Amino acid sequence: MSRPATTTGAVLFHGRLEEPLELTVEELRALPSHRVRVSFDCLSSGQQHHGFEGPKLWDVLRAARPRVDFKGRKQRLRHLLTVTGADGHCAVLSWAEIDPDFGGQQILLATSIDGTPLDETGPQLVIPADHCGARYVSGITAVWLGSVPE
Repeated sequence: MSRPATTTGAVLFHGRLEEPLELTVEELRALPSHRVRVSFDCLSSGQQHHGFEGPKLWDVLRAARPRVDFKGRKQRLRHLLTVTGADGHCAVLSWAEIDPDFGGQQILLATSIDGTPLDETGPQLVIPADHCGARYVSGITAVWLGSVPE
């Protein structure tokens, strides 16, 4: 899956959207923000405890105008998200994890960690329900929305 190049420090939202969208950490910070305290296990650093703040992934995607049939619940279950970091680390989520009609998880695109802004490094994916930190993607460069083929 190829994608257009992003502006330095911006996150590219692409795939099943009305049109690709780039947002900087500053622009993400302007969206409604939520705070979470999390604990997760990191393979290289052990148990971690942090406070994150930023918009919900759900809110950001809705603002990006996804081409998703919101009238039909079953049709939404076909959609997947990939979140990619500057280091190439990638995590996959299902649409149902963030959709309020299903899992409704409060997954964030954090713009700060422990009160420190992430403008220089880029936002971080925060999945409070995960006990393992493997899907905590830092330095996010792209979020792709797609669907499973019929």
